[in-house]
Amino acid sequence: ETMKQSDAAMFPIMGSASLFGLYCAFKFFDKDTVNLIISVYFCLVGCAALTATFSPVLASLGPKALGSTWVSKHVLIKHPLPESIGGASPWDIGVDCNVADILAFLASVAFSLMYFQTKHWTMNNVLGICFCLQGIERFSLGTYKIGAILLVGLFFYDIFWVFGTDVMVTVAKSLDGPIKILFPRSLVPHAESGRLEMSLLGLGDIVIPGFFLALLLRFDAHNANLPYFPTNIHASFPKPYFHSALIGYVIGLGVTLYVMIAFEAAQPALLYLVPACLGSSLLCALARGELKEL
Repeated sequence: ETMKQSDAAMFPIMGSASLFGLYCAFKFFDKDTVNLIISVYFCLVGCAALTATFSPVLASLGPKALGSTWVSKHVLIKHPLPESIGGASPWDIGVDCNVADILAFLASVAFSLMYFQTKHWTMNNVLGICFCLQGIERFSLGTYKIGAILLVGLFFYDIFWVFGTDVMVTVAKSLDGPIKILFPRSLVPHAESGRLEMSLLGLGDIVIPGFFLALLLRFDAHNANLPYFPTNIHASFPKPYFHSALIGYVIGLGVTLYVMIAFEAAQPALLYLVPACLGSSLLCALARGELKEL
């Protein structure tokens, strides 16, 4: 699905509404109950994300039959309908999947159940990474302008909710779900709580720049005159815009970690990532004389 300019402009507003809604839920309802509901939701969605991520891996690494053996079954569901819609025809559901899909789904269900029981930080990170990969794969930015609008809007969104209020930090610390990547500060558990002390990086700080980097990668492919279809994922071509923005992202993330450690306070990562990604791509365009094309 391609994001439009209106979608990009509304994204920070919708994100703010969702964030504040979660804050109110933790503020006025039982924290454990809210986390239970959210955990069930993420486990269900996680099954889909894990399956979509690992099925291609199994198909490519496993025996050839995993990716080429297909199961197709059409099921007619016969169920009594209310009289008001009794004339409606039965549903015809077609299911197409290969062996890798089935194996990945079964493994994903087992993984999600284990995560639900243990909430281990490594399993949290696996789910979070799968969410990021699927988000970047399934959504795209239509133009560079749309990407810039999205990044600038979320730049101010991040600053306001982190520095202006305690909402972002409260939700991030209260929500026990794979909405963040966790990094243990030490391998020795805390003396009082018995838990590892964690630093975190929100998935939004990965996915949003990821949308932008994916756009630049497509622009590089366009400049290299690669055919849109059929797509060759193994094609080699120059990637100046992608590499420049990726370097900018790494530098911005490094600055974020440095400032966070130096000031011992939560930092809005997009405060540093947005200028780094936008600035590096614009500098690359200026250096190549392709600012108008970008």
